[in-house]
Amino acid sequence: MKMWSGRFRQPLDPDFERWQRSFPFDKQLLKQELAASAAYANALAGIAVLSSVELEQITAALRAIGDEAGSNPALLQDDEAEDIHHFVEKQLVSRIGEVGYKLHSGRSRNEQIATDLRLYIRAQIDAALTSLADLMEIFVQRATDAGDRTMPSYTHLQRAEPVLVAHWLLAYFEMLARDADRLADCRKRLNVCPLGSGAIAGSTLSLDRKSIAKKLSFDSPTANSMDATSDRDFAIEFLQALSVLGVHLSRWSEELIIFCTQEFGFVKLPESYSTGSSAMPQKQNPDALELIRAKSARLIANANSVTINMKGLPLAYNKDLQETQQPIFDSAITALSMLQHATGFMREVQFDFAVMEAAAQSHFMNAFAAATYLASKGVPFRRAHEIIGAAVRLCMDKGCELQGLPLTELQGLHPAFAQDFYSAVQLNAVLDCHDVIGGTARARVKQALAAASQRISQFKGEAHAHA
Repeated sequence: MKMWSGRFRQPLDPDFERWQRSFPFDKQLLKQELAASAAYANALAGIAVLSSVELEQITAALRAIGDEAGSNPALLQDDEAEDIHHFVEKQLVSRIGEVGYKLHSGRSRNEQIATDLRLYIRAQIDAALTSLADLMEIFVQRATDAGDRTMPSYTHLQRAEPVLVAHWLLAYFEMLARDADRLADCRKRLNVCPLGSGAIAGSTLSLDRKSIAKKLSFDSPTANSMDATSDRDFAIEFLQALSVLGVHLSRWSEELIIFCTQEFGFVKLPESYSTGSSAMPQKQNPDALELIRAKSARLIANANSVTINMKGLPLAYNKDLQETQQPIFDSAITALSMLQHATGFMREVQFDFAVMEAAAQSHFMNAFAAATYLASKGVPFRRAHEIIGAAVRLCMDKGCELQGLPLTELQGLHPAFAQDFYSAVQLNAVLDCHDVIGGTARARVKQALAAASQRISQFKGEAHAHA
């Protein structure tokens, strides 16, 4: 029996009936539906809609449904259940009879799905934050292990200046930390409870909504029943946060894909995260990175799908909202798998520090430091820039680096050059001249590593608090 069929004389068209069912995918919400139903049952008992005996019957049956579904997945193969709410009601009635129908007193599926999705996304955020903390920790560990090893940095994909490998790795740490902040912020905003909102106007029963919210670890009840049953902002925020995370993981993947080519040779791919070619025996392909890069598109598409779905909906609940569920499930699962494999890859990947350091000391990577040297001698920077540009052109003609030019030739370009120029353009001096917060100077990077470790401890503490 449908939960709404009383006023209908004709059955649904069979094809439409199958098409409009959400149970094939929203059965993923069974855990959340059972928890919300148990909290609601307690609230009904609090206003004497359920007797203590009936409350025990219902809560025991809800526990039994969860236990059986865990041990017997076939329980969820139900071709009649319209959605997860209908499935649970059917199961209750089959186990405890008419008392099962009493659970829906004063309740609507509109508020149920809004509650279930908040519970689901909250749990997924907690899982994502734990995985993000693990990945950030790996980045910090690899940065610590890299010590004072150097590499080129790039603008326009052209060599720019030398940086510490640790500085490069910490750039991705910062991206991931922002992702964690966004998800944690989303969690705070979504943590309000729609139960008691009814279909649109609020429950007709004098429920203790604060008690329901507390039982489900929500901060408070929702403030407006119309908004509560139709709001999916929390889902959009979640999906958008995951899409930005996907962009960051994709950028990291792209850079490592470039760096592992023979043309660069900075990275040695781990065989445990690579595949070969069916045609070319010598190939080792960065499949894990390529899949992470590709799957970021799914995260972006899912965020767009739900946002576009919502843009034209009047208040309050509309069946369109059913179509927001699958993108949520897909993005949650996809993002967690991306984090898992990115973490595994980062544990195993090897950096060829010798190649990276050689590249960091060629092709005039110290030119900016050289211009800074002249500026420290009182030469206006714009003029210093021009002089070093002329020095670079001279080096290109002679086939040498800036430090290979004799002092006499440098002084022919400007008299401010002195013997101390050569020490100013050595690798460590070039690194350390960037001695500002956020710079690649060796002392600053050590400070950044210590700060990153503290932030990871904070993230892990917050994740533990929600566990």
